Amino acid sequence: MAEGILKYKVKQNGLDWLVESAGTESYHVGEHPHKLAQKVCLKNGIDISKKKARKFTSSDFVLYDKIYVMAEDVYENVERIGGRNADVKKVDYFLNELHPGDNETVPDPYYGNEFGFVVVYDMINKVCDAIIEKYK
Repeated sequence: MAEGILKYKVKQNGLDWLVESAGTESYHVGEHPHKLAQKVCLKNGIDISKKKARKFTSSDFVLYDKIYVMAEDVYENVERIGGRNADVKKVDYFLNELHPGDNETVPDPYYGNEFGFVVVYDMINKVCDAIIEKYK
């Protein structure tokens, strides 16, 4: 959802940013987003149905200027996967854009109901607005 929402806002603002998401585990590599994530995004005018999950790689540290993580375990995995390319100055917790330094976790609604996806969508949407304002 975060990739889809931020890409949508980047396009709305006429920005030339490369936005991609990746997981640090291989659980869903090659799969499309959860059906409820697709549904909630589509209700908000964002189609994420074509996205396929990929795994974070050490080369992502070279390709991207900013790397956001959604949870503490993901931060640790990003650092581990990055190896010698791991420039941790590029890494920050996603929610720190709203609550600097709190290192809060974005809830994972994967095993819940649609309401959980709506809550996470709203949270991500607010953070994406903050990112656009900060870096545009």
